[in-house]
Amino acid sequence: MQRAFHIWFLILIAATATLAQNQSALPKPEPQAERALVRVKDVAQFEGVRDNQLIGYGLVVGLNRTGDRVQQNIYARQTLQNLLERMGLTVSQEAMKPENMATVLVTANLPPFIRQGSRIDVTVSSIGDARSLQGGILVMTPLKGIDGQIYAIAQGPVSTGGFTAGNNANSVVVNHPTVGRVPSGALVEREVSVDLAAQDHLQLVLREGDFTAAARLAKSINQELNLPLARALDSRTVRITLLPEHRTNIVELMARIENVKFQTDMAARVVVNERTGTIVIGKQVRISSVSVSQGGFAVRIGTDFEVSQPPPLSSGQTTIVPQQTVEVTEKAPSSVTLPEGATIDEVVSGLRAVGATARDIINILQAIKAAGALQAELELN
Repeated sequence: MQRAFHIWFLILIAATATLAQNQSALPKPEPQAERALVRVKDVAQFEGVRDNQLIGYGLVVGLNRTGDRVQQNIYARQTLQNLLERMGLTVSQEAMKPENMATVLVTANLPPFIRQGSRIDVTVSSIGDARSLQGGILVMTPLKGIDGQIYAIAQGPVSTGGFTAGNNANSVVVNHPTVGRVPSGALVEREVSVDLAAQDHLQLVLREGDFTAAARLAKSINQELNLPLARALDSRTVRITLLPEHRTNIVELMARIENVKFQTDMAARVVVNERTGTIVIGKQVRISSVSVSQGGFAVRIGTDFEVSQPPPLSSGQTTIVPQQTVEVTEKAPSSVTLPEGATIDEVVSGLRAVGATARDIINILQAIKAAGALQAELELN
């Protein structure tokens, strides 16, 4: 009895080893490809958390005779005269030759939550006939918002990405020397207050409106918070209701929400730029069963001039007789049939197979759309 037990025990061990060996020899299943996910911060933003645009009128001085010219720019002298009068100097406009200064518009973006005393970059653009702002210094310029209030003061050396050399008769211009930047050139004087703790809800706004994406975003936020607090209001807006404990640490909650990953959606769309011949076709574009025939003919009309000589000893004159020729060349049309539900790869391959160029593809896509076979939105730029 004991011997029989040992025999069965040895058989069981051998069978187990054989099974383990066979399982290790089997190919392991390949992991499924992860669906493309994006972060909330990459496709949406919180409502009210945005930049504010500022603008101002100023002067750039210290130019090397590349500024505004007197004959074409009268307000340059007026601006310089007003500036000198505020400094206690009285100078007539006729005595001014402001070739070393340029009138400019100064623009900047005021970021949210920026504090008084912080610095921001500004962009300086010539509005006169200055040839270059290279080497210039922006004089103190107040920057105002849409409400007319001054939010920043700009001043500093202008950095341009181009230059000009030579004179009016022979000159070389590289890039765009009449637009420059002043890095950290504006000092913030007024803040735009945004009190997040006083709100009872947060709203996320998608940059591209889509009902499917909005519904998925609300679902992903609820899964992250383990509470049904997010609700899609429309194709762009998702509202998150705040609990009392959230208001004490609203920044941490916003950080969690903007790092939530979800799958977006994209409508089937074909974008065509007829000026450059550029065609962008989305992956979701489908085409119904359709046959495309592409061909054409060329007509060439030419004129040859022949000389007509009169017979000998006759009173005729030598004349030139034009002979017109008409030549028609027609190439055999090429055809391709696209099956029902053809993908983008099949569409492009099929159109290239008939020898269609970018211009031809644009016309073919418009004809397919007119025939009702293009299951996508066709956008022409």
